[in-house]
Amino acid sequence: MTTTTADATRATVQKFLALRLAGDIAGLTALFADDVDWLLAENPAVPWIRPRSTAAECAAQLTELTEHTVAEDAVASIDAVLVDGADAVLTGHVSGTVRATGRSFEGPFALRLTVENGRITRHHLYENSLSIAQACTP
Repeated sequence: MTTTTADATRATVQKFLALRLAGDIAGLTALFADDVDWLLAENPAVPWIRPRSTAAECAAQLTELTEHTVAEDAVASIDAVLVDGADAVLTGHVSGTVRATGRSFEGPFALRLTVENGRITRHHLYENSLSIAQACTP
């Protein structure tokens, strides 16, 4: 049986999720391509949301997120993983608490990833940025 592009994409997405869950920054840095098409709606009120384009910057988003949120309150669930060739879309729900304010946020998300040669070249996240900004505002 040959591995299809979709199979390779699915395997990389599963690896990405495992590395995120483990908090493995070195593993994430290796998984992201040298240059990444990163999209996350700019949100000046949220310290971990900013433009990124390198593997190290993309992996560092996890560190920044954990520095600014309460780990025990972080919940993420995935409802679906849809794969079409090199592209994958994950949908789900995320919630958490901002450490500085003690305020919570929650909402649905969709994450579009593109995988080329086993590395993530696109990371576009669509989430409830209003809820997150309100939680970051004292």
